[in-house]
Amino acid sequence: MSDWTYASRWPAPAKLNLFLHVVGRRDDGYHLLQTVFRFIDRADRLSFAPRTDGRIVLATPLPGVAPETNLTVRAARLLQQASGCDHGVTIHLDKLLPMGGGLGGGSSDAATVLLALNHLWQTGLSRGELERLGLALGADVPVFIHGRNSFAEGVGESFTDLDLPPASYLVLQPPVHVPTAAIFSAQELRRDTPPLRPADWRPGLGGNDLQAVACARFPAVAEHLAWLRQFAPQAMMTGSGACLFAAFANRAEAEAVQPALPAGWIGWVADGLATHPLAEI
Repeated sequence: MSDWTYASRWPAPAKLNLFLHVVGRRDDGYHLLQTVFRFIDRADRLSFAPRTDGRIVLATPLPGVAPETNLTVRAARLLQQASGCDHGVTIHLDKLLPMGGGLGGGSSDAATVLLALNHLWQTGLSRGELERLGLALGADVPVFIHGRNSFAEGVGESFTDLDLPPASYLVLQPPVHVPTAAIFSAQELRRDTPPLRPADWRPGLGGNDLQAVACARFPAVAEHLAWLRQFAPQAMMTGSGACLFAAFANRAEAEAVQPALPAGWIGWVADGLATHPLAEI
């Protein structure tokens, strides 16, 4: 896709976990997961400007996040190191997805940086090589590089691609930031859910093992989930929270529920994507 240039605005879409089970734990402490990742059309946007001094500069730092620790900066530096590239870049991030929402925003941003700069810098790494780089940044990064809706296993890096039916989602955004580490380290977290075979999974099958922990520790998550389940009994949390979602057959059905949101609550409708917007780059 040669039409992607430095002048482009590169999308970093959100994901939903259509189910999320913890099926074990490795000796190094990493949890073994099974999940289905679905991309949706709500997205951050990134743009890039070339630099000749080799520096990686984030022009739009996030409140409370030091630029040196931002995943976009770390991703660009990792690509420099892995490829031996001496190009620099200024990164502009238009942040729409919430932090600590379970939508994969930071991971998606990092993946888009790797995909975009691999293309713009002509570093020549394969998608598989980029996935391995992404895993060093976080367990959710590889699926955004992989670019397909997938049944994922392991720590989130082993994929079975899925053709998912069209769907629209009402997503609620509680006013809390849920730290992933706090959920996964909770003693009460179930870690022995029997594994599924990818071929046996169907939409609506499975739940989110992290949900009970997040609801107990963050009452706003429980409150939003209870409200959403009035309209969609299979509504659930995505990732480690805080966002909740309900699936509907079409956008009109999802939008019909949205006006009933209590005053001050944040909710929005997004459509499921067949693939990541950068799947063919």
